Amino acid sequence: MFDKIVIANRGEIALRILRACRELGVKVVAVHSEADRELKHVRLADESVCIGPAASIDSYLNIPAIISAAEVTDAEAIHPGYGFLSENADFSEKVKQSGFVFIGPNADTIRMMGDKISAKKAMIAAGVPCVPGDNTPLSDDNKKNLKLAQEIGYPVIIKAAGGGGGRGMRTVHTEAALLNAISMTKAEAGNAFGNPTVYMEKFLEDPRHIEFQVMADSHGNAIHLGERDCSMQRRHQKVVEEAPAPGITEAQRKAIGERCARACVEIGYLGAGTFEFLYEKGEFYFIEMNTRVQVEHPVTEMVTGFDIVKEQLRIAAGEKLSITQDQVRIQGHAIECRLNAEDPKTFMPCPGTIDQFHMPGGPGIRCETHIYNGYKVPPYYDSMIGKLIAHGEDRQSAIARMNTALSELIIDGIKTNIPLQQDIMNDSGFETGGQNIHYLEKKLGLFS
Repeated sequence: MFDKIVIANRGEIALRILRACRELGVKVVAVHSEADRELKHVRLADESVCIGPAASIDSYLNIPAIISAAEVTDAEAIHPGYGFLSENADFSEKVKQSGFVFIGPNADTIRMMGDKISAKKAMIAAGVPCVPGDNTPLSDDNKKNLKLAQEIGYPVIIKAAGGGGGRGMRTVHTEAALLNAISMTKAEAGNAFGNPTVYMEKFLEDPRHIEFQVMADSHGNAIHLGERDCSMQRRHQKVVEEAPAPGITEAQRKAIGERCARACVEIGYLGAGTFEFLYEKGEFYFIEMNTRVQVEHPVTEMVTGFDIVKEQLRIAAGEKLSITQDQVRIQGHAIECRLNAEDPKTFMPCPGTIDQFHMPGGPGIRCETHIYNGYKVPPYYDSMIGKLIAHGEDRQSAIARMNTALSELIIDGIKTNIPLQQDIMNDSGFETGGQNIHYLEKKLGLFS
């Protein structure tokens, strides 16, 4: 195991990684921006290094500064968390070239899975079901593109090969709108991702978002930890996640999960990863792979009793997976509500000082957050300030516990999305389970 690592992130995930390190006896170096000197994990770390001004581009995205911090503190490895540089192949490569261990997949794998076209090709080769469509970049040949859309069947979706986070996508319902949609998506993709390549596939109209958690080591072993349902979304951003997914059978879980694990072995994957699928009419369709730990990893941990972050560290240190597939057990149900510093009606970010914070408790409740009384939520980063997780013997019990926990949770001084989460937990459609990815937006009047 490592003696010391750098956590190249901030907020609740940085604190989560620090806690895993503490359990394994690993020292922690916290790198932070000038705006984040008072973060909880910075206060708790063995050492801390300021790597730049508040702006992410000058701090958390500053590769030379992060590597320099590892050098001056004699760290051995760097954990990227999620977001920022976590899926940046150049960062992974430069960490390795500088003599450190990147706690995640190698650069080639990140590049392969970061490009949706190459990712889809790799999954087809590994026997993972994909959305019907073409696996090649769209050319400037208008006749060819019109014919392709006709063969796939409308509606179709134009996607940026290098896209992510719900950006770089445009749905097309008619032939008349196709060519303009392609040119607009190409322009947006070039500006947002530095890669104008786009491709076309069938648009599924009423899918759910279901993803499988995988872990793979450097010894040719890979397992899956079951699935999560992340269909409660607003503008392609997840709001509520749960495990296991309502209505998914053990046979389905085994069939798709084993294909995902097998795919990890075939592409030489290393560490924690997530295969994301659209699920419609009993069929799974691969859309992308996230080559990092997910925001929603706690719901999987709660139903399996397995520590994903500690396993990331063990795998990166060269150890074999600590469990085999037949040792994975799904017990009970877990739900996660993302907590954001935002107006619950307009969704506008609401930075400011937290005057009072009270964390809920009780059986099955877990709160992952870096906030505390007097903490100032900065305006420079994502508005998520924490996650509330509830585990119960079944889904009904988990929802009841989440409702109780939300009623106990106090965050005063700023606006938060707690009222929205309470509304969702008491929504009859959510209580039934199995709603599609458009359900929440329709409820909020954002989708018709």
